Amino acid sequence: MQEAKQQQAGWIAVIGVIFIAMNLRAPITSVGPLIPLIQGDFHFSNAVAGSIMTIPLIAFALFSPFAPRLSLKFGLEPVIYTALVVLLAGMVLRVFPHGSWLFVGTGLVGIAIAICNVLMPALVKKSFPMKVGLITGVYGISMNVFGSLASGVSVPLAQSSSLGWRASLGVWAFLAVLSVILWSFLLKSVKKEKVIEPPAVKVRMWNSLKAWHVTIFMGIQSFMFYTLLTWLPAILHDQGYTLNQAGWVVSTLQMAIIPMTFIIPVVAEKMSDQRWLTIGSVTLLFLGLIGLITGFLTVFSVLLIGIGIGTMFGLAMMFFVLRTTDSAQAAGLSGMAQSMGYLLAAVGPVFFGYLHDLSANWTIPFILLMLLTVIQLFVGIGASKGKLE
Repeated sequence: MQEAKQQQAGWIAVIGVIFIAMNLRAPITSVGPLIPLIQGDFHFSNAVAGSIMTIPLIAFALFSPFAPRLSLKFGLEPVIYTALVVLLAGMVLRVFPHGSWLFVGTGLVGIAIAICNVLMPALVKKSFPMKVGLITGVYGISMNVFGSLASGVSVPLAQSSSLGWRASLGVWAFLAVLSVILWSFLLKSVKKEKVIEPPAVKVRMWNSLKAWHVTIFMGIQSFMFYTLLTWLPAILHDQGYTLNQAGWVVSTLQMAIIPMTFIIPVVAEKMSDQRWLTIGSVTLLFLGLIGLITGFLTVFSVLLIGIGIGTMFGLAMMFFVLRTTDSAQAAGLSGMAQSMGYLLAAVGPVFFGYLHDLSANWTIPFILLMLLTVIQLFVGIGASKGKLE
C-alpha cells in the first residue's frame, strides 16, 4: 500500500513538472506571429511592437538571480506555485482592452517564467535524484513542443474567432489554470518544509570558474538560438527563398531542436563527463553555420544548426544538475546562468542586425557567430566535468 502511494505521488510529481514545462514557452512564442494584428489594433510603432517580445527576455535577465533566494526563504514548491499564479494573472491581463495592460501582463508573464526557469533544475534534482536525465528530457521536450505548437497555431486561432488575437492569447491561459489547480493539490503532498536546505557545500557562484563556464555556455546557446530565430528568415530571403519557404526552413530549425532536448539529458546522465557531447554539438553548429552562409545544402545546414543548438540546450539544463551537489546549489547556478544567458539573448538579435547594417552583408555577423562557437568549445569542455568549487 505504501509503495503504491509512493508511485502515485511520483507520477503526480512528473505530471506537475510537465505542466510547468508546457507553460514556459507557449505564452511567449504565441505572441510573435500575432504582433502585426496587435500592432494594427493599437497602432503601435515598430519599436513599441518589438518591445512586446523583448520585455520577457529582460525580465528573465533581471529576475532570475532572485529565484534561488526566494526558494531558500519560502520553499521550492510554494515559490513555483506562486509563480504559476502570477503567470496566470499576467496572461489574463494581456487580453484586457487597453494597450497598457498588454505590457503589464507581459511583464508579469516574463517574471513568472524567469522564476520557474531557474527553479526547475532544482526541483528535478530534489524530487527525482535518481532520474534527473529522464525527467530533464521530459521537461525539455514538453517545453519546446508546446512552444513550437503555440507559434504555429496562434494566427489560425486568431482568425477563427471574433475576438482575434485576444482569443489566441487567451487560450493558453486555460493551460495555466490547469497547472495552478494541479499544483494546488501537489503542494498538499509536499512535506511541510518551510525552506529547502541550504547548500551542503557553500560555493560563491560569481567567483567560481566552473560556474562561469556553465554560464557562458548557456549564454552563447541562448545568443545563437534567439539571433538565428530572428534573422534566419531574412538571411534565407536574401538567398532567394520566398518568405513562405523561409518560414518552413525556420520550422526545420525548431523541429531539429526538439528531439535533442529529450535525448541529450538522458544520454548525458549516463556519462562520467560530457566533453564529447560538447565537442559534437559545437562541431555540428560550426559546420551548419558555414553551410548556411555559403548557401551549401542550406536546409541540411539548418538541420545541423538545430541539432547542435538542441544538444547545447540539453547539456546546459543538465549542467545545472550534474555540476552541483544539491538542489540549493542547482538553483543558484541556474539563476546565475539564466540571468546572464537571457541578457545575451536580448542583445544578440540587435547586435547581429547592427553588424549587418554596418557591413551591408551577412559575412561579418556570421564571423561573429563562428568566433562564439570557438569560445563555446572551450567553456563547454570546462563545464562538462567535475563539480562546482
